[in-house]
Amino acid sequence: MKKSRNILVLFLIMSLLLIGLTACGGSESNGESKSKFNSIEQIKKNGKIKIGVFADKPPFGYVDSDGKNQGFDVYIAKRFTKDLLGDESKVEFVLVDAASRVAYLESNKVDIIMANFTVTDERKEKVDFANPYMKLSFGIVSPDSAPITSIDQLKEKGQRLIVAKGTTAETYFTKEYPEIELLKFDQYTEIFAALKDGRGAAIANDNTELIAWAKSNPGFTVSIPAFGGQDTIAPAVAKGNTELLNWINTELDTLGKEQFIHQAYKETLNEVYGEGYTDELVVEGGKLE
Repeated sequence: MKKSRNILVLFLIMSLLLIGLTACGGSESNGESKSKFNSIEQIKKNGKIKIGVFADKPPFGYVDSDGKNQGFDVYIAKRFTKDLLGDESKVEFVLVDAASRVAYLESNKVDIIMANFTVTDERKEKVDFANPYMKLSFGIVSPDSAPITSIDQLKEKGQRLIVAKGTTAETYFTKEYPEIELLKFDQYTEIFAALKDGRGAAIANDNTELIAWAKSNPGFTVSIPAFGGQDTIAPAVAKGNTELLNWINTELDTLGKEQFIHQAYKETLNEVYGEGYTDELVVEGGKLE
């Protein structure tokens, strides 16, 4: 009886040891699957790179009628893939929305985000941005019949500047030019209607938005294409992924020598913005002038 009891105890001990080893193995496996990011070696081993892009923001990132990813960001992402893996078809485009971009990097669902991602100090705390490939700023659109070519004109009596509530343009003019009268609306459709109706002298907003609108609305021109500082659009990787970050920066530098970002603009943005705004928007070689 005692011998049987000893055998049972030994069996229980061995079972517990096996469970412990299995748990340790599972923990290591989980650790690998929850890695903060993929190394370049792992990306090459996988035979694909996962890049987050927009599905509904033409002309930067969208899905066309054939179900294919298109746009400025997509065009550049395909070239990245070709130069890293030898074939642009080895990219796996992962569709993201604005709110999920950081989370997708943090959870390793994508290797790179290229979804019209504006560089901000707040985002820099959570992801690492590579060098930029596009720039944007504030712009002013006004009627051809009464162009506003200087902010000083808006200080004159009777002039009103139209802005959308809650935008950086509203914040900028409230802080920097409190003497300028602002006409504020909740919706973008309202600000454009107000300009057409002559209720204000001009609209201030992101220049990319205004340039596109003016192109499709004859009689109006972006009379001040850029002012008030400059923001940039850049690829982003997971925080700490220095290897991939350095590769992207080197790639942008290499592409700059062949003016590739200008080519991307011509193929994807020229129809919307026109050749006249290339220098206002394109950053070549990852370097601001």
